Amino acid sequence: MLDFIYYPVSWILWFWHRVFGYVFGLGDFDKGASSGFAWALAVVFLVFTLRIVLYKPFVKQVRTQRQMQELQPQIKELQRKYKNDRQKMAVEMQKLQKDHGFNPLMGCLPVLAQVPVFIGLFHVLRSFNRTGTGIGQLGMSPELNAQTPNYVFNADDVQSFLSARIFGAPISAAITSPKETLDAFASYGGIPSVANMVAVAVPLMIIAGVATHFNARASVARQSAEAAANPQAALMNKLALWVFPLGVVVGGPFLPIAVLLYWVSNNIWTYGQQHLVFGRMEKEEEQKKQEAVERKAQNAPKPGAKPAATKKKSGQPEKAATTEAGAGPEANGTGADSDADTVEDGTAKSDTAKSGTAKSGTAKSGAAKSGASGKSAGSGNRKRSGNRGRANQKKRR
Repeated sequence: MLDFIYYPVSWILWFWHRVFGYVFGLGDFDKGASSGFAWALAVVFLVFTLRIVLYKPFVKQVRTQRQMQELQPQIKELQRKYKNDRQKMAVEMQKLQKDHGFNPLMGCLPVLAQVPVFIGLFHVLRSFNRTGTGIGQLGMSPELNAQTPNYVFNADDVQSFLSARIFGAPISAAITSPKETLDAFASYGGIPSVANMVAVAVPLMIIAGVATHFNARASVARQSAEAAANPQAALMNKLALWVFPLGVVVGGPFLPIAVLLYWVSNNIWTYGQQHLVFGRMEKEEEQKKQEAVERKAQNAPKPGAKPAATKKKSGQPEKAATTEAGAGPEANGTGADSDADTVEDGTAKSDTAKSGTAKSGTAKSGAAKSGASGKSAGSGNRKRSGNRGRANQKKRR
């Protein structure tokens, strides 16, 4: 039923076994095919091949998660606003996602893509030894099992896999493998001891659990404060930090050694890839901030440069002068006296009496306006200073 998963996994595993069989056989595949390290590295590079294929979706996943964290306040506002209208909330959520160009499903794609590969690898590895009677087992005799192909692997490959050992432990066996399963290895390297399998499997279980914990910790450390404060996110963070790593350790005895190798190599790749991707994204953000600062500096006026003069409409200077003259007495009660003194100086220096008279007339109008402003402001002193100025003008004439 799941052959569309089992055959691709088998082909990739077969390819890398051929490569490392030649490496460990020093060019002679038949000599290196039964090496336990050749099969172990084939499993490891099966993981690496998958992760290379999923690299771009992983980057997209990280960007999507960051976008969702940035949009969390808007999402909460929509949830609060349309809490009684689920349909309207769904429409507004889709609109928000479309406006910002992200798809929440991309955040789950890399994880979802690894699930069928894990299932496929587990099934293919178990199918090398079908002597058991449990779920997915066929109850074959050891002789029949050794002569039965396993998907793309022929009978010689099956026998090579049964003969492969890592420090005396077959990579297709688990610590809890039943006796009939272990008996199938009798003609191919002898029946393995449980002590050897424990010596190999337990360190792999611990490494896998610790690696899972540190990967989760690195992911949680990059969450925003708003996202971490979400009760659902806080629960998932606790599960990822403690429950999942503990599950790997507790479930390790039931997994074949090859699956534990898969788990360890997958976590090691994830740890390195996270630091690489997040490091590049942080550099991109710093570069964007630097470019924004440079653009702001370019638009700002240079030090010591005078601001550009703006053109004024006709009539504005006269209006400003009149306003200044009218506002002067409000600020100082001696404004009219100052105007009178100006008229006196202008009269003394002027060659003709007409020009002095004209200036005095201007002063009168200014004083009259000042007096009117002072009267509206309710200042008696300003009115007396204006009257005193007009009297002095008459005496000077």
